[in-house]
Amino acid sequence: MLRCDDLFFYWPDGTAVFEGLDLAVGPGVTGLIGANGSGKSTLLRLAAGELAPIRGSIQVSGSAGYLPQNLPLGVGRTVSDLMGITAARRALHAIESGDTSEEHFENVVWDVEERARAELDRLGLDDVGLDRTVATLSGGETVMVGVAAEFLRAPDVLLLDEPTNNLDLAARHRLYDAITSWPGTIVVVSHDRVLLDLVDRLAELPDGRIFGGGLTAYEEVLDVEQEAAERTVRAAEGDLRREKRDLAEAHEKLSKRVRYGKKMEAQKREPKIIMGARKRAAQESAGRHRIMHEQRLAEARDRLTEAEDALRDEAEIRVDLPGTAVPQTRRVLEFPLGGTFVTDRDVSGPLEVVPERRGREPSELVVRGPERIALLGPNGSGKTTLLEGIAAWPELVPTRYLPQRLDVLDETVSVAANVRAVAPDATENEIRAGLARFLFRGDRGDQIAGTLSGGERFRAALARLLFAQPQLLLLDEPTNNLDLASVRRLAQALTGYRGALIVASHDLPFLDSIGVTRRLDL
Repeated sequence: MLRCDDLFFYWPDGTAVFEGLDLAVGPGVTGLIGANGSGKSTLLRLAAGELAPIRGSIQVSGSAGYLPQNLPLGVGRTVSDLMGITAARRALHAIESGDTSEEHFENVVWDVEERARAELDRLGLDDVGLDRTVATLSGGETVMVGVAAEFLRAPDVLLLDEPTNNLDLAARHRLYDAITSWPGTIVVVSHDRVLLDLVDRLAELPDGRIFGGGLTAYEEVLDVEQEAAERTVRAAEGDLRREKRDLAEAHEKLSKRVRYGKKMEAQKREPKIIMGARKRAAQESAGRHRIMHEQRLAEARDRLTEAEDALRDEAEIRVDLPGTAVPQTRRVLEFPLGGTFVTDRDVSGPLEVVPERRGREPSELVVRGPERIALLGPNGSGKTTLLEGIAAWPELVPTRYLPQRLDVLDETVSVAANVRAVAPDATENEIRAGLARFLFRGDRGDQIAGTLSGGERFRAALARLLFAQPQLLLLDEPTNNLDLASVRRLAQALTGYRGALIVASHDLPFLDSIGVTRRLDL
C-alpha cells in the first residue's frame, strides 16, 4: 500500500504542492492523474524517498521501485549498469573463471543473467545485449530497459512516471500487458489514454479523490459533475440578478418615501413631532431593508463564486495566425527520402495501425499546402533524425521545429520576452493579446520561463514557435509529459493553425484529433 496522511510539501521558493493530502491506494494498478503542476511526479519522488515531506507522512508498505521520467544515463554505461546487475554478473564471471575470492561469493546472484534476459525478452528487447552501451539505445529502448530493471527487482510497490513516453505502439502494448499482469501494487503517472483505461482505479491530485475504474468511467463521472456544476452556476447567476433587482427596487421605494416625507414636511400638514417620528421610523426601516438586501446580495455572490469554483477549467488555446496560411498548391517542402510512403489511408475514418503497404519508394518527401503528416514507426526507426534533417534543410517556407526536449526557450527571461525575441515587430499589446490566447493572461506573461510547470512550458514553447508565423511546423512527440487537458488544448491549438504540419507521435488518438491527412511509415 501507498499511504499519505496530512501530507504537506512546499518547494524552497514557498510554492505549495500538497497541503494536507490524504490518500491511500492498495494492490492493483492506480493511475495518478491531475493537471500539470498538481504534484504527480513530486508524489512519486516523495514515495521513493527522493524528497521529504514538510509535514505529515507518506509511507510505502514493503519495498519501493521507482522509474522516473528522465532516467539517469551516461553514454558509457551499459544495459547491465542500467539494470543494476553489473556487480552480480562480474562476481559470477569471476567464479566461473576459477576465482574463488570470498567477495565474489558475497555479490554473486547465480541466475542473474537468465532473469535479466527473460525480462528484456518479455518487453521485446531480444536484440539488446547486457553489455550494450546506453548511447546506442533509442529513447524508447532506454525506457524499456529501465522498466525491465524494475520488474527484475520485483518491489512490493512500483512507481512509474510516464513509462510509455517515446515507446512505439508494439512496445506500448507489451508494457500494458506487463503492467496489468503485475502481482503487486503499481502507481503510474501517465497521459496515455489506453493505459489509463486499463487501471483498476484513478487517483486525482491535488485533492486525492479516488475513482473506481479507468479513464472512460472517470470522464463519464466528470461529465455528470460538470453538467451539475453548470446548472448550479446558472441558478446562482439567476439568484444574483434577482437580488440585484430586488435591491434596486428597494432603493427606489425608499427614495419615494424620502421624497414623500420631504413633501409632507414642506406642506406642514402634520405636527412637527409626528413628522419627526415618522422620519426616524422611515430611516430605521430603510437601514434594515438596505442591510437585509445587501446581505442577501452578498450571499448570492458567495453562492455564485462557490458554484464557479466547482467548474473545471475548460480554458482553450486559441490560435488565429493568418501569416501561417499556406495555399493548397504551394510547395512547402522538398526533402530527400527513403522508405515507404503510405498515402492510401481513408482519412475520413480514425487513424489505425495497418500493415506496411509496399508501394512506390519516392526519392523525396514533397509537402504541398496545409498537409498534416504523421511520422510513425518503431523506436529507433529515425523519426527524430528525419525531423532534425528537415529542420536543417534549406527552407521553401518559414519553418519551426519543436523537439522533445522543449529547449527552444530562454530559461532566464520571461514568457513575453521569449515571444518578443521571435516577433520583434509586434507591439506590446499584440504580444500580450497573443499570450492571452495561449492562457498567459496578465502577469502570467511575466513569469520566468525556467519556473514554468510542464504544461505551462509547453504552451510557452508553442507560443514562441507560432509567433514566428511558420508555414511548416515540425513536432516531435509533442504530447510527452502533457496532462490530458494540455493534450486537448494542443489539439485545439493545432486545429487553428493554417500551415503544414509534420508530427512524430505514437499517440494515435491525438493524431486522429488533429486531422492527419497523410502518414509516413519509417
